[in-house]
Amino acid sequence: MQSFFTMLFNFFMPAAYADGATPATQAQASGGFSLVIMLGVFIVFMYVAVWRPQSKRAKEQRDLLNSLAKDDEVLTAGGILGKIVNIHDNYVVLSLADQIDITMQKSSIVSALPKGTLKSI
Repeated sequence: MQSFFTMLFNFFMPAAYADGATPATQAQASGGFSLVIMLGVFIVFMYVAVWRPQSKRAKEQRDLLNSLAKDDEVLTAGGILGKIVNIHDNYVVLSLADQIDITMQKSSIVSALPKGTLKSI
């Protein structure tokens, strides 16, 4: 039984044989094709496991920021709850309480809350 490191080394650097010296040359010829298949499976895995979910989350965040309107209740990345008073290109003005307004970047808004959430807290 070969050790793990020996098998790993043999996978990446197969032994060299003289042309036609052993019947293992046919198996080694197919080894390059299996490497291409493994590389393809790895690329598909990275697309499905990493890239696709990340782009889906980014699209949802873009849609949320584009759908914001005056009087929406929102939660920011810092945990601040507020009601949108005014919207500019990249900034929003949030009302935290009576006559307490802050201006912050639109990108810091994490989610929109249902109407009446601030009154129920």
